[in-house]
Order: sequence, then C-alpha cells, then structure tokens
Amino acid sequence: MKYSKATNYALHTMVLLTLAQKGKAVGVEQLATAQNLSATYLSKILTKLVKAGLIESAPGVKGGYSLVKRSSEVSFLDVIYAIEGNTTLFSCSLEHETWSRNEACLIENVMIEAETKMKDELSKKTIVDIAKKIAAQKKHCVT
Repeated sequence: MKYSKATNYALHTMVLLTLAQKGKAVGVEQLATAQNLSATYLSKILTKLVKAGLIESAPGVKGGYSLVKRSSEVSFLDVIYAIEGNTTLFSCSLEHETWSRNEACLIENVMIEAETKMKDELSKKTIVDIAKKIAAQKKHCVT
C-alpha cells in the first residue's frame, strides 16, 4: 500500500505548523520552501486540510495558515483522511463460478481486519508526537 505524495506533504506541513510560533500564521511560501515544493501544489493540499477543519487560513500580508485544533488532538489518520478520503483499501471483487461470494469475502475479511488495525494505530499517533521529537532533537544538536 502506498499513500500519495500529497499525504506525505500534508503530514510534514502539519508538523511544521505545530512547530511554528503559537498564534502566528505561516505563509504558503514559507511552508513550500521548507519542503522544496511549489507553492501552487502545496496550496491544493492546504485547501484540503482547511476543508477538513484541521487548519485555517488568514488572508492578508500577515496571513497564512495555522492549526485549528490543538496538535495533540490531530492524529495521523485525520490528516490521511483529509487528503486520501475515508475509503477502504481493499474490496473483494472476485466473481468466480467456483467460489461463492462468502468464500471470496474470507479474503476481504482478512484485509479489513488488517486495515482496521492500521487505522487504529494511525489514530493513536498524533502530529504533536513527531513535533516534540523534532524539537528535542534540535535542542540536542545545538552547539
């Protein structure tokens, strides 16, 4: 299974916004430069994050993006759903004359169980967990 590059950038963007100074919006150019992306491409990702209610945008010269929820409340799964949507990864599509629908769905049941466990794990991991680790590493690297 593979998530899109947009999900990768969305997760990184959420960490950058978590690490930003409290109460200060971060501009799209600054976020794009930090990730070596075009601002146009990142804007599309930011729009999805805004629509999902994870971040908000403020217009104007001092405008930009900031978190809506506390970062401790935002899970990896929240961000993934904002970008990828909430769909299952596997769907039983086998229609074969020798297998009944129930027999074919035994495979689907295994896949759904695995996906449920993955979603459960991703819902436990928050953006702030990563931001704290990054901040701690930066403190130890200062000379």
